[in-house]
Amino acid sequence: MERYDYLIVGAGLFGCVFAYEAKKAGKKCLVIDKRPHIAGNIFTKNKDNVNIHVYGAHIFHTSNERVWNYVNQFVSFNNFVNSPIARYRDELYNLPFNMNTFSKMWGVVTPREAREKIDSQIEELHIGEPKNLEEQGLKLVGRDVFEKLIKGYTEKQWGKSCKDLPAFIIKRLPLRFTYDNNYFNDRYQGIAEGGYTRLAEKLLEGTKVLLSCDYFDFIKENPDIAEKTVYTGMIDEFYGYRFGELEYRSLRFETKRLEEENYQGNAVVNYTEREIPYTRIIEHKHFERSQSPVTYITYEYPADWKRGDEPYYPVNDEKNDALYRKYKALADREGKVIFGGRLGQYKYYDMDKVIDAALACADEELK
Repeated sequence: MERYDYLIVGAGLFGCVFAYEAKKAGKKCLVIDKRPHIAGNIFTKNKDNVNIHVYGAHIFHTSNERVWNYVNQFVSFNNFVNSPIARYRDELYNLPFNMNTFSKMWGVVTPREAREKIDSQIEELHIGEPKNLEEQGLKLVGRDVFEKLIKGYTEKQWGKSCKDLPAFIIKRLPLRFTYDNNYFNDRYQGIAEGGYTRLAEKLLEGTKVLLSCDYFDFIKENPDIAEKTVYTGMIDEFYGYRFGELEYRSLRFETKRLEEENYQGNAVVNYTEREIPYTRIIEHKHFERSQSPVTYITYEYPADWKRGDEPYYPVNDEKNDALYRKYKALADREGKVIFGGRLGQYKYYDMDKVIDAALACADEELK
């Protein structure tokens, strides 16, 4: 039986970056993934000259120069700027909340007018210490912004009323008193030209990969396959849920091919009404300005998670974080297993933060 220095469980960003760094350090790695493809949730596939983000929109953004230079070794990035639109009934607003949003909502034209409008709404509510997310949101941005652009979207995302969600979930809501529709403040931003799967392919070049391969079945048959394991799956599943299940939110995607060049005129349109079941529609061709005569759109539906579903978002409330700490205590005693990524560390990561964490892990492990 062939043996390896590292068995890397998961061909997402964390696993790919660790595999690349380990190979560069002369280590022999085997990467396995239960899905039939590499790249995890950043997987893209091309249809009709449109790169489709199969698991939802992924826009790379970072202020970390090391991470930016790192990814640019493997793929080029275009100059896409994320400027989503929010649709509330038949009203369209710019995101993030900025002067274009406020001007459309109230007819104000100066930052002072916008600030005064928001402050007056907050004052009228007389909210002391917020007892739930709804009160927290109202205290931060006032009634109009909260009820049109936050409340319904948030309730769909979490599957609960804002009155039943804890206040700490939204510590702040950024209000910009400038006419700037760039959603991110980071120095670097863009979309990987040709799709993110290319990035994963480059990182895994020369490393053996097994797809449609379940770790638990595989390790039963190959218990001594590697000196160490880098595990990027769910940490509670790794330990057989011995303390109970961590909670996750899941997503369901519905992608359609449309016989038209341009469906919504923007890459991302959020639907903020509670009554509309999806949170947003992605029109993929706008990420890379594809000239395809057809277009592909994806409806994104939040969903409750149960075992067997794909976990997308950790529910980092007090109860789940306390449960995660129990699993982390077990993980800290492991000598041969390294836990990484969104599921292994029960933490929501943007792409740049995953790469940074993987590089830090590799630096520590391979030094």
